[in-house]
Amino acid sequence: MEIRILRYFLTVAREENITKAANVLHITQPTLSRQLMQLEEELNTQLLIRGKNKITLTDAGMLLRRRAEEIIDLADKTEKEFLEADELIAGEIFVGAGEINAMHLLGDFMIKFQHRYPQIKYHLYSGNADDVKQKVDQGLLDIGLLTEPVDVEKYDFVRLNYQESWGILAPKDSAIAKKDYVTPQDLQKLPLLIGHRQIVQNELAHWMGMNVQDLNIVATYDLIYNAAILVEKGLGYALCLDKIVYMSNDSLVRFIPLKPAYETGAVIVWKKHQVFSLTATRFIQELYDYFH
Repeated sequence: MEIRILRYFLTVAREENITKAANVLHITQPTLSRQLMQLEEELNTQLLIRGKNKITLTDAGMLLRRRAEEIIDLADKTEKEFLEADELIAGEIFVGAGEINAMHLLGDFMIKFQHRYPQIKYHLYSGNADDVKQKVDQGLLDIGLLTEPVDVEKYDFVRLNYQESWGILAPKDSAIAKKDYVTPQDLQKLPLLIGHRQIVQNELAHWMGMNVQDLNIVATYDLIYNAAILVEKGLGYALCLDKIVYMSNDSLVRFIPLKPAYETGAVIVWKKHQVFSLTATRFIQELYDYFH
């Protein structure tokens, strides 16, 4: 598959019309149609459902769309790295992170680095640890900031001297919200919203002295913002980290810490044996020195 043809395919998927896509790409409609048919022949599968006025994707087409976006992002990133190779610490750095308070520490370093090298530009990606690790593995991110527990065997890393504290997010008018802390016994019967990472579920269940399947889990989530809205609406109580949901006197939710305290560390990882751009290499070297 050629990168050029994948770009054609993505344009058609976006425009949902071959004629419009051909105009955007500045090629003729018959040429674009022929390239798409050749792509389907090459993959031996139907990618598009050709309606009278609209093009839709088959299941295989939707899979290719996701893969093509990843391939083109990586190709564009690689091209930029080579174009920047002869410049003096100028270019782009790709950073992934979960919703954790330790981002303040990484942010302090990023500001210092940007002041020293004002020609750099950061690209930030937010997601849970599994999403960030996947993009680090694919070469789409230079570094990832993750909460533990996490398997770091295939990464180089630096562990931050910082602990994230766990608790629950509760509706402000609930009985639990009036407590100074919550215990495992308080949580055993509550409807819970919990992060969907299995390793985190297991750790929290172990803290409660229970098995995951015995918890009353009403929802799982990736990032806390939307989960906090469901807590406001009364769906349940979200197990989450402290200091990542903004609280004010007008907030409809309240964070209550766990007792005994349950804390987890934070780690910055980057892929072993990865060939980084000059800019990313300098960033990682100085990051390691700063936190190590």
